Formats: sequence, C-alpha cells, structure tokens
Amino acid sequence: MSEAAAAKKPDEPIDLKPVYEILDRLAGQKGMLIPILQQVQDAYGYVPEEAANAVADGTGSYRSQVYGVLTFYTQFHLSPRGRHIIRACAGTACHVKGGAQVIHRMENELGVKHGGTTADLIFSFEEVACIGACGLAPVIMIDHDAFGNLDPNTAETVLKKFRKKALAEIEAEGSEGEKNDGGEDASGE
Repeated sequence: MSEAAAAKKPDEPIDLKPVYEILDRLAGQKGMLIPILQQVQDAYGYVPEEAANAVADGTGSYRSQVYGVLTFYTQFHLSPRGRHIIRACAGTACHVKGGAQVIHRMENELGVKHGGTTADLIFSFEEVACIGACGLAPVIMIDHDAFGNLDPNTAETVLKKFRKKALAEIEAEGSEGEKNDGGEDASGE
C-alpha cells in the first residue's frame, strides 16, 4: 500500500497519482485490465470507486466492464481491508478439532464476522474452506504465518500479540511520518 493511500482518512478524496502512474505504464497494452486493477489494489489495499472510474477512463473501457471484472474475481476488494488478513480454516479437520469455537472466539475478539474488517483497519477476517495444514488443526493464518493446534484461548492470545505488534508498527510509522514532515519527534528534537 502506498503512503498516499495509507494516509487517506475517511471521507477524504483519494490521491489518484498511483493510478495515473500505473496507467502510464500499462494502459494501451491489450489485455492489461486485470494487471492494472491488481496494481491499483496493491497501491491502495483495495480498489476505491474513484480509482476504478479512473481506470475505466484511462483504458477506454466502460465502467460496467471494469466493475464486471472487479465483482467477478474474488481477488478484488471494493472496500478497505485491514493491514493484516486473518484466515481461519473451517475445513473438516479443523471443525472436528474445535475450529468452530476458535472462529467464534476470533469473531468476538475482532468484533467482525467473515468478510469483515475491524474499525481500526488492522484486521480483516475470513473463513476459508481449507488452509491445507490439516496436521495443525485447528489452524489460522495471519498474513503468511500459520498458527496451529489452537483452542479459543490460544487463538485469543495470538490475536492480542498480533494486535499489539500492529499498533506498535502504526505508532512507529506515525513518528517516522512526523519526522519526515519536519515535525518534532517525542524527544523534542
């Protein structure tokens, strides 16, 4: 996700500069609509409406064509996603070993259900049919890290550790942004 996109506040117009840079590189080449949309999503973490419309205008496509692609493929997201994606396995092995209780605890801790994103945009939560790690059942993945042999309590512990780490990263990014903006850091320097 670009800094411009990450710095967007709710109800603030988005900076379309990343979209125009992507279009400058790829527009005009046949069959590039999906790669353009993938790069737009990489830049923003999702495909904002204004960006989708800019892609339609920049590629000479109808907006309905662009939205057709965006809504057909599950890889695309039309609303902001969390900075960390949690995938909880709902497959047979996980279900038999208590995966439903792990999922229920995760939903309660996050305050969102399948497909939801926390209000602080730290986590998006998804139930998936199978993660392919049945030997670790019940298992979840947070981004690319697997956490297995969970019960509701250990799942909650993993989630709390990850949230603490994410909040520290956000705070560090904020401090770094203030330094780059010419502001003072916490030491007053």
